[in-house]
Amino acid sequence: MTTTQRIDPPLVADERTMLDTWLDFHRSTLALKCEGLNDEQLREASVPPSELTLLGLVRHMAEVERSWFRNRLAAEGAKPLYYTDQDEDGDFHNIGLADTAGTFATWQAEIEHARELVQGRSLDDLGQLRDASVSLRWIYVHMIEEYARHNGHADLLRERIDGATGD
Repeated sequence: MTTTQRIDPPLVADERTMLDTWLDFHRSTLALKCEGLNDEQLREASVPPSELTLLGLVRHMAEVERSWFRNRLAAEGAKPLYYTDQDEDGDFHNIGLADTAGTFATWQAEIEHARELVQGRSLDDLGQLRDASVSLRWIYVHMIEEYARHNGHADLLRERIDGATGD
């Protein structure tokens, strides 16, 4: 079994280091919230009628990583992983059919690709958000916010599943 290593962000650092380490901290936090659970537990929904599950959150964050870094920053035109025009919340649906190991591998691959895409780029480099430009700095801040919000959900889900709480 893999144990996720989470490194606290530095208290004093340059802006890029701060953004990189906070984003990695939140990525690791989601992994920790899922660690040690079996497939059934990762698929367990919060409370009806919600379909929110830890596995759905991992799928969602794989989709978010892909969307912001591959498509908006690098304009790769990567197709969605889990959602469609007909099911915009597909990352949270059909969790019972999802391949758990494959989902986590996909999420990690998207994280690694995102890390590659930001290498050598300035925080002032621009991507596209619909008809507007968006800086890499803004993307970092948004990704940290996105993970932080969903890590709060993950914390509540994990506590409901087995009582575990934590940072």
